[in-house]
Amino acid sequence: MGRLESDETDKALRSKMKAERLDRADWYYKAQPIVLSYVQVEPLLKAKKQGQQSIEISPDLALTKVTVTLTPNGVEFPNGEHLDWQSIEKISKSEVNCFILENNTIRPIQVFSEYTNRVCSLMPTKGAPSMLIAGFVMHRIKDIDPMQDTRRKIAAISPIAGRVLDTATGLGYTAIEVSKTSDEVITIELDPGAQEIARLNPWSQALFNNPKIQQVMGDAFEVVQTFEGESFSRVIHDPPTFSLAGELYAGAFYRQLYRVLKRGGRLFHYIGDPNSKASGGVTKGALRRLQEAGFARVIRKPEAYGVVAYK
Repeated sequence: MGRLESDETDKALRSKMKAERLDRADWYYKAQPIVLSYVQVEPLLKAKKQGQQSIEISPDLALTKVTVTLTPNGVEFPNGEHLDWQSIEKISKSEVNCFILENNTIRPIQVFSEYTNRVCSLMPTKGAPSMLIAGFVMHRIKDIDPMQDTRRKIAAISPIAGRVLDTATGLGYTAIEVSKTSDEVITIELDPGAQEIARLNPWSQALFNNPKIQQVMGDAFEVVQTFEGESFSRVIHDPPTFSLAGELYAGAFYRQLYRVLKRGGRLFHYIGDPNSKASGGVTKGALRRLQEAGFARVIRKPEAYGVVAYK
């Protein structure tokens, strides 16, 4: 085959691969609702001022991109949804809410949980969103995004393999990430409201369609007691703040985590900024109680805002 024929073949192959990627992106986009935050709509307002007729933005909080058309009345998405300028202005003014667009109407991704009597909402960042529960942010967001935060926690007890327990599902980022190298992930969620938020979060979809992830609804304090001893090779314990879930920082719960962890296994326990006054005190108590629960060695992991316990 001559160089010209080879170049043409390569060009055709690249064109086919690009078309396949676009087809997959188009299928995903049509299958998922449009979710936006101030991060996505700010370029729309800027483009309007500059008189642009079209612009590329993300319809799913920075996961993919599509080209939208700007009109005097608003923005037209390729799937037929229309977003008026008044709604775009509303989204741009909210730094703590993500919005779903359905039938040309926006609503904040926010629920009041009758189970916990707390408000849960999806909070935007420039990357993966976080979740707000009763005003508390569930991830680190200063100089880091929630997915980077998740990966640091996981790295603290790597390598990840075998069967993994995730004691607090939240948006499912931990379960999704550890499922990439583990055999099975059991993840526990207390609040149906939080699960509803996760269902609407574009970044959480693998939580609901990955066969390696098994979700369990219930109180982790009670659910963990039902597991067989030494049945997990890794445990990631990332509970809400102490003021919301103090029982998950108790010695009785740590003893259950020790019981279900295999010999030689590792536990990561997220606590918070070790340099803060509040988290510093919680860390000292957690270190002592983990050792009393039987863990042979417990070390601080300040880069991950937690501690690692070894069995």
